[in-house]
Amino acid sequence: MRQAADQDRFAAETERFRKELLAHCYRLVGSAHDAEDLVQETYLRAWRAYPSFEGRASIRSWLYTIATNVCLTALRHRRIRVLPSSLDAPATDPDHPSNPVAPGEVAWLEPFPDHWVAPAGDDPAAVVVARESLRLALIASLQHLPARQRAILLLRDVLAFSASETADILGTTTAAVKSGLQRARARLHDLDPGPERLLEPADPRARALLDGYIAAFERADAALLEQVLRTDATLEATPFRDWQAGLANCIRMLDAQVLGAPGDWKMAATTANGQPAAVIHRRDADGVLRASGVVVLAATAAGVARVVAFHDPALVALFAPSR
Repeated sequence: MRQAADQDRFAAETERFRKELLAHCYRLVGSAHDAEDLVQETYLRAWRAYPSFEGRASIRSWLYTIATNVCLTALRHRRIRVLPSSLDAPATDPDHPSNPVAPGEVAWLEPFPDHWVAPAGDDPAAVVVARESLRLALIASLQHLPARQRAILLLRDVLAFSASETADILGTTTAAVKSGLQRARARLHDLDPGPERLLEPADPRARALLDGYIAAFERADAALLEQVLRTDATLEATPFRDWQAGLANCIRMLDAQVLGAPGDWKMAATTANGQPAAVIHRRDADGVLRASGVVVLAATAAGVARVVAFHDPALVALFAPSR
């Protein structure tokens, strides 16, 4: 009976932090699948340590201490997750067939489902802040920081822990936190000095761009797609190394190698990383629509600036509304 009472109290005190811990772990490791596993490990360790938790820190900071260190331990043995644009310059020949990278050669960044962190009824301002800290370009840049600098930056600038709280979480000194934060900010600025001003997914302009993108693929209509993308748009897709820059190259490659015939693609609107997105199904040689992955759009007032398609069927289940 006592253990059941402890479990109920533990759940009551900790479960409300699960979604924000998912986002934190994702920002650190760049994988939604890994974030799920790491949060599960966090709660397992927290439950084991719960009898000795004496309230010397808040439940929230205690959980972040466990989660951050679980992630840092995991990152010691993993390669950083990247997008194709992190590997090479854009392709110079859009007519050249794109070949997938060999399995296991590259660890790819993954998209993150918005519904994991933004349930209906949350404070709208808090939801916007959460979305901005999950933008795909930011997550991609974060992966290039050393893991501890990444953690310091996230704890200080995203989660607003004080320098002393961050030092306690990481088991280091306040001076080391301040120094690490300065280096992390400078490195992040070098990687992404001018973040794009993106439309919120609920903005009618963003939804219109997403609807146009979906319609273009489902109709195999390159002309419609041309109306959706910006003139300086970029297009990349995992697991391919090659990526395209500029509207003409993007349209030429898609029209020749990707769009196919009307009905080859089926997409369902969703949101990922605080951006408009779509779950992708593609018709195979037998005529069956099969899960393909997720595409995320960087929607701006002037059109879609960036398209990142993640061709991994395992991602589709993450975006199911029932999760």
